[in-house]
Amino acid sequence: QAQLVESGGGLVQPGGSLRLSCAASGSIFSINAMGWYRQAPGRQRELVTSITSGGGINYADSVKGRFTISRDNAKNTVYLQMNNLKPEDTAVYYCNADIYLGRGVTTDYWGQGTQVTVSS
Repeated sequence: QAQLVESGGGLVQPGGSLRLSCAASGSIFSINAMGWYRQAPGRQRELVTSITSGGGINYADSVKGRFTISRDNAKNTVYLQMNNLKPEDTAVYYCNADIYLGRGVTTDYWGQGTQVTVSS
């Protein structure tokens, strides 16, 4: 089994920055794609950005040019640098990882979520 632990959320003013981290731990053989999703009140969870094990990246149009995803494979950690934050970025942010546990078993894991609030 594995688990994802997130950190870095909080309250920030519009135009400010935050950095989220998500560390995977447990019986991990390898990690395929990792990503960040968010869910605002009354809305469905949506993909913000993802990164493959080879470094391929995609972003939602709403965050292009403002958010940057990166990963440290040695630490099994993915990061989300969020700049020029807007009130509409307010949501609970969830880390996601597709983890190979060995013996042909691949499982999708989610973090517990971290609140990001953008408000003056």
